Amino acid sequence: MNEDFVYVDDWVPGVRWDAKYATWDNFTGKPVDGYLTNRIVGTRALCAALKQAREKAASLGFGLLLWDGYRPRRAVDCFLRWSEQPEDGQTKQRHYPNIDRHEMLEKGYVATQSGHSRGGAVDLTLYHLATNELSPMGGDHDLMDPISGHRARGITPIESQNRELLRSIMEDCGFDRYDCEWWHYTLKREPYPDVYFDFPIT
Repeated sequence: MNEDFVYVDDWVPGVRWDAKYATWDNFTGKPVDGYLTNRIVGTRALCAALKQAREKAASLGFGLLLWDGYRPRRAVDCFLRWSEQPEDGQTKQRHYPNIDRHEMLEKGYVATQSGHSRGGAVDLTLYHLATNELSPMGGDHDLMDPISGHRARGITPIESQNRELLRSIMEDCGFDRYDCEWWHYTLKREPYPDVYFDFPIT
């Protein structure tokens, strides 16, 4: 692992995580190339900003649950190969009910080069510290649909409030949002804005 990359849970005390691409619970339906263990990795700069975000969320009664951080380039290549395979219907209803696989790239849900591979992006949500229950957000992680956008219509007022709360916390702590995905944030000052890494998460 690059010396500036660390396990987020070692550097951000109290953060929860579930590295979806290391499990069978993701849009490909199986563990993804490069994810050999269920841990979240990121740069030290990402962790410093996440620590601020976790503290801010905690002051409001919430915790952070991370789904992804650093993503090896080989994982992105795996996504691209998967998008070209025949449809089997295994994950379609949950993750991309209204588009075809090959449309994921043109609609911006999957990229040929991911900001995650630079180590400065994170996918996450909020949960209630008092109950450990996830905050309703009007759609799950990697729901490739317009309803996942920050300005989406058709979600409830509380779901909209929760998205806005997450956005406020993350932007106050040095992150930019991605308009198509309410869960995706990127450091405004990435340490490696032009480098795409490929070491596996072990």
